[in-house]
Amino acid sequence: MEQLKVVELFGGIGAIRKALERQKFDFKVVDYVENNKFAVDSYNALFNEEYYPNSVVRYEIDVPCDFLFHGSPCQDFSIIGRRQGGKKDSKTRSSLLFETIRILKEMKYKPRWVIWENVKGALSEEYSSFSFYLEEMEKLGYQNKFEILNSIDFGIPQKRERVFVISFLGKNEFDFSKLEKKKMAKLEDFLQSDFDEKYIVTQKSILDCIGKKTTTQKRARIIKDYVYTIMIKQVRLPNSGLVDLKNGKYRFLTERECFRLMGFDDEDFERILKVVKIDKNKLSSNLYKLAGNSIVVNVLEAILKEIRRLEDKDEKISL
Repeated sequence: MEQLKVVELFGGIGAIRKALERQKFDFKVVDYVENNKFAVDSYNALFNEEYYPNSVVRYEIDVPCDFLFHGSPCQDFSIIGRRQGGKKDSKTRSSLLFETIRILKEMKYKPRWVIWENVKGALSEEYSSFSFYLEEMEKLGYQNKFEILNSIDFGIPQKRERVFVISFLGKNEFDFSKLEKKKMAKLEDFLQSDFDEKYIVTQKSILDCIGKKTTTQKRARIIKDYVYTIMIKQVRLPNSGLVDLKNGKYRFLTERECFRLMGFDDEDFERILKVVKIDKNKLSSNLYKLAGNSIVVNVLEAILKEIRRLEDKDEKISL
């Protein structure tokens, strides 16, 4: 397999790059686009780069690439975001998806592979943006395959369901059924035995929600074998759940635990801590947001393995 030239749009902290590295792909990132300063700083710290915050709006690229990955903002596709939607003219964050289509239309050298990741709410019939995306990709010569994947099936004890669209320029032989599944690891291997007192839940408003829904349909779930979806807001009533300390007390997941549960290791987290500081007296909303906005590396690794299989197969046929 020849060196893969990669473009990362809405690149976050670089989950796809981390997956490429772990799978030992021969690749080169030809561009990375992300507008969140903390995410860019973290990406630079992880991969020794010098990128600056940039927006996909009016973004152009004229260099060849083989692989384009985009994880456009998901908030307005989700239930939490009240499903305001990603319609083309809605001016929501999720409507930035259509910038990817514009970029692809304008690219002189179109990538063979395009991967889009988002919440499964993107499939909602309340708006047609998902179908529109598929139709536009088909007009550009791509065939699309999509599936909802759960991180639990790839070794990570986090119930995180996301839709992945794999588009190929030409006949698409990507097969989701061939993805390598892994037994879910033990949650205890991801949790810290030592943690600061600031992580213990003291807010009465949260304690009163444990095990029951409130008038706003929220509840504080107790973590057992796995956590629930890690979202960008962990400092109030976290969707991911609370850890039961078995002494009548509960605690939040730590920032480090959230990164572990997104497939990043402690060395990655330590590098990020050099550019995104933790206040010793309070939880870091910036770090929780970085983790919640990312993609589980293990799922991406499984997808990349299937892409490698197909790329290697094509090389053998051409010989």
